[in-house]
Parts: sequence; structure tokens; C-alpha cells
Amino acid sequence: MSKPAGAECSESSGQGHSLNFMDRVHAHTTNQLCSKAAAAEGAACIRKAIGERGECNIILATGNSQLQMLECLALEENLDWSKVTCFHLDEYVGIDVAHKASFVRYLQERVVDKLPAPPAAFHFIDGKANDPERLCRELGQLLDKHPIDVAFIGIGENAHVAFNDPPADFNTPEAFLIVTLDEACRQQQVGEGWFATIDEVPEKAITMSIPKILSSQTIIMTVPEERKAQAVCSSLTGDVRNTAPASTFRTHKRCFIYLDADSASLISHLLPAGGKEGSD
Repeated sequence: MSKPAGAECSESSGQGHSLNFMDRVHAHTTNQLCSKAAAAEGAACIRKAIGERGECNIILATGNSQLQMLECLALEENLDWSKVTCFHLDEYVGIDVAHKASFVRYLQERVVDKLPAPPAAFHFIDGKANDPERLCRELGQLLDKHPIDVAFIGIGENAHVAFNDPPADFNTPEAFLIVTLDEACRQQQVGEGWFATIDEVPEKAITMSIPKILSSQTIIMTVPEERKAQAVCSSLTGDVRNTAPASTFRTHKRCFIYLDADSASLISHLLPAGGKEGSD
């Protein structure tokens, strides 16, 4: 069952990548319930940060799997967005904001334009920046001034997080990286309908690094849909490894993962009874 608006931010005593991590995996029957529960948990953590410090810093992900969660988050009540500073995870190098695959456009249309009030700031990644390396440094400096309270992220079909494709760099000191996208990642963008062919998908992107995302106080992973089932299984079983980048998030004691029945299909037998949520 999803939490009602205003629910308290969850506490967790999970350690490392032990089986305790499964206590923080929540499988719901539908994408809508999964997304609503993830948004409610994240919103509760935002309220908690604002209550304690008068402000909150968050990261927002994009992609089809985040659509319903972001819609639910924008509808959360009693959430003072004027005290929330937003960052986003990644963007294609060279893409124009007018392109339908632009993540800046995605977040502007699906989040900012839907909020009851504008956020304190939204630090978008400019895909058309003349000097992407300088942009990475500048964004990293902004993050140093705004440590992340809540990161809303997903898992890609190749188990990537943001555009950290396998084998991902788990040790970089940089906050943002310029990366080359692998074929599986680029094919996913075609499959989701953002590009007509793989040749249209940019080969380079700017992405927040794995260590920087892991520095967030709380991480909310929303991963619905059957096409993500294998990536979920790869990420939640076996060793933590850079060939399944999302697997390292099992080491974060406040990482909560929200699945629907389809994405949880290969690991449902591993979940404790409390991790299998009902239909209302």
C-alpha cells in the first residue's frame, strides 16, 4: 500500500549489500501504485529536509519509467517547492532543447510546468553548451554548495543509472562526466520512442557520476515495466559489480526501490512478505 501524503520519511537500518537491502524493496501490483508510493516517500523526505533546514536539494531523473512517478510527485500536497533546488541527472551532448528527446524539455514540461509554484532553482544541463567539460565543472561546484537530500532515479535496461553505462566508473572523484553511450543504452532510447533510429541517438552525453549520486542522503529508485525485469534482477542479485552499475546502490542504507509486478517478476521470490504490496 502506498503512503498517504504527509507520511513520514522512512528510516532504515539496512547495512551494505546484505539481504537487509530487500527490506527496502517494495513491489506493487501496478506502475501507478509503484509510482505513487515512490513519490509519497520522496515527498515525505523533502518535507523533512525543509522542516529541519528550511530548504531541500533534489535530483530528478527522466525517461518513460519516471513519467507516472513525476506526475504523482507534482501532485503531492503540502510541499513548498519554493524551498526546493533541483538538479537533473543527464543530457545528450549537442541536443537542442526543442528536440522531443531533450531532458531539459522533458523536465520543464512534465515537472516545472505542472508544479503549483516554481522551485527555488532548477539547474538544467545545457546539451548545447560550447564547452561541456567546463559545464561539468560548474555543475559540480553547484552540487558542492547544494548537497543532495533526495535523488529520484531509475534503472536502465542495461542496468545503468543516469548515463553511467557498464562498465561504470565507481571511483571517479568528478561529479559530472562526459561519457560515450553504449549500443544497448542508445537502442533503449529508440525503443522508448525518443528517436526514430539508433543513428539519430547522440553518442555522447553528460551524466552525474555514480559516486555523486550515492552521496545523496536518500535515494528513491522507481523501476516499473517488464522490460526492466532483467536489469532489476541483475542489480539486486549477485555481487556488486560495475557491469551492473545499479548494483552498487545496494550499499546505500537509505536507497529505497519501487517496482511493479512486471519489473519484480524475476526477484519476487526473494522479497520478504512485507515487500509485496497490495492493490490499494
